Parts: sequence; C-alpha cells; structure tokens
Amino acid sequence: MTKNLDNEGLRSVVENYDFFFIDLWGVIHNGIILYENAIKTLVEINNIKKNYILLTNAPRPNNTVKIFLKKMGMDKSIFDKVYTSGEAALNYLKKNHLNDKFYHIGPPRDFDLFLDFKKNKKENIKESNYLLCTGLFDKYDQDLDYYKELFGSFISKKMICTNPDLVVDRGEKREFCAGSVAKVFEKIGGQVVYFGKPFPEVYNQSIDRNKKKVLAIGDNLNTDIKGANNMNYDSMIIANGIHKKEIEKEGIEKISKNYKVIVNFIQSELKW
Repeated sequence: MTKNLDNEGLRSVVENYDFFFIDLWGVIHNGIILYENAIKTLVEINNIKKNYILLTNAPRPNNTVKIFLKKMGMDKSIFDKVYTSGEAALNYLKKNHLNDKFYHIGPPRDFDLFLDFKKNKKENIKESNYLLCTGLFDKYDQDLDYYKELFGSFISKKMICTNPDLVVDRGEKREFCAGSVAKVFEKIGGQVVYFGKPFPEVYNQSIDRNKKKVLAIGDNLNTDIKGANNMNYDSMIIANGIHKKEIEKEGIEKISKNYKVIVNFIQSELKW
C-alpha cells in the first residue's frame, strides 16, 4: 500500500535511504519556475550529507540543462547534481555512431546534443543511417500523424530516442515529447533505442549504485516510477504532476494497478 507523506514529509523516511534519484520537470520545476518547497528539500538533503542525482529525461547534454537551471535561479550546489538522458545518449552515440549520418527529429534548440558531430547531420532522411529523435519539429509539435507519414518508408532505419517521456506540462500547457514520436515509429514497425527513464542505462551511467538503498522520486508513472521498479528501487510519486487529474479522480492505488507499477510513497509536492 502506498504511504502518504504529506503530513510527515520526506524527512520521516530520509534516513532509510543512502541515495535519491529525483526528477526535475514536474518535481523541482514546471519549465517556468522553481518550486520553493522542492528547493528547500534539496537544501535539507544536502545539509544531512545524503547524496542524490537530479535525473531528468531532458534530451540535452548535462551542461545545457545546468545553464537553464542557473537562469531559473537554482544554486550551483544543486544543479551540479544533474544527469540527463541526453548525456547518456551522447555517450552512446560517440562510442557507436560517431561517423554515421543521421536525420534529426526535434526543434533547433536541441542541436547542442550533436555539436561534436554536426557534420553528419543530413537534411534528407533518405541519406541518413539512423534517426535521432530529441522531440518534435516546431512546425508539427501537435501533429503526430505527420511523423507517421514521414517515417512510412524508413522503418528499416534505427531510431535513437533521447527522451522517453510521452508528454510534459510546461506551466499550464501540456506538450508532446520525443517518446510520443518514438511510439509512432514503433507502431508502424520501427526499432527504437531509448535513453532515459525507465531504461537502465541512464541510471547505470549516473552513479555507482553498489549496495545502496535508493529512493526514486518523480511525477511520471511510466518513466520515474516504472524505472524505479525496473531497478528494484523504492519509489515516491509527486501527485501534482503529470497524473494529477487521474490520481484525484481514482486514487493512487487504482492508478498504480492501471500502470502496473508499485508506488511506495506519495506526496502532493516534494516537501521536507
């Protein structure tokens, strides 16, 4: 049964764990502002000398996300702990596809992911060896049918997806993420290699987890919580995130069964 920590706070269980994976978007910020109580919680975790990683499915290198968080007002002692799905994908690409031609699916702001091998980017999908998906084109950010048509003749090419999230809430607006495009590709028969939660590689790259008791905190049952389950970590869902309306309507116990995940704790917001 999922335990509600709204009254007791994270402080009531923090000593039971050696390490914390904490999601960024939906837990620490909403893409526009930092959440005050969440930042206070991270400060308290720092104060008691517990370790954590801000593990995010952002399709960008670590440094890019750190710059973004600094502009939002986050202190260096916190944003230095960021690790991204983009960084995990970048390490893989440099090792396995450094000289291969690719076709990029995503907005121009994601170009920094492949600056080291930008010469390999092809404007014509026919000329590419693989597809690199970081998000949606700005012009087609709400039209998933466009991608079904785009990929129709190219399902033999492998897709690298740098953000498995399906959607994200930017303030009050819900937006599609790269995972939604990847699902379109899979449904028509394409093969996708994912980097980010819930897949193991991003966890394995970010820390040495040997003999650590870990709590993973996030707002997404498909990625944060399923990833925790896959890695045999305990988990905590932030109810005011992606699944807010579902949880309010049906409760976390039923929603957990619907998504086939185990949730150990729940908080409305991350709070110490």
